[in-house]
Amino acid sequence: MTDSLPTSNDARLILRHALATLAYRAAKALRDAPQDFAVRSFGGSTRLPVKIVAHMADLMAWGISLARGDYFWSAEGSDDWGREVDRFFGNLAKLDELLAVPDPFPGSMERIIQGPLTDALTHVGQLAVRRGMSGSPIRPESYARATISAGRVGMDQEAPGKEFNGDASDPE
Repeated sequence: MTDSLPTSNDARLILRHALATLAYRAAKALRDAPQDFAVRSFGGSTRLPVKIVAHMADLMAWGISLARGDYFWSAEGSDDWGREVDRFFGNLAKLDELLAVPDPFPGSMERIIQGPLTDALTHVGQLAVRRGMSGSPIRPESYARATISAGRVGMDQEAPGKEFNGDASDPE
């Protein structure tokens, strides 16, 4: 990397808001999932939802490492849905706490964004698609109108601001 992003408190607040956005969207995809959703197969070449959530928990653990100035990856997932959901949100909270401390910041903002954060957002999308495929779709909403606050990184999120029926990309 040739250019480094600033690590000021204001810059970290932006990253913390992105983490809160991840939490909001993940909570929406995970909340009220069908009982068999965790182990439902959507084809031999796709991960089970519980494996996706376990990977997301591992990604947040990697983010913690990157925030500390290290670069450590370890796959530690299990087949226990509740454990993996808790581990994901727990690791997300630890990462947010590291970003919330005053300067100096020993980590890499760039690596957190381009690695664990965006990878986890991709996986939230996969979970949302699988929810629809399982017959239990999540309702679309205007995420720009959602109440999302830096530091709110758990499963407990504000109610959706403006959900709607249908597809926002459909001109009808």
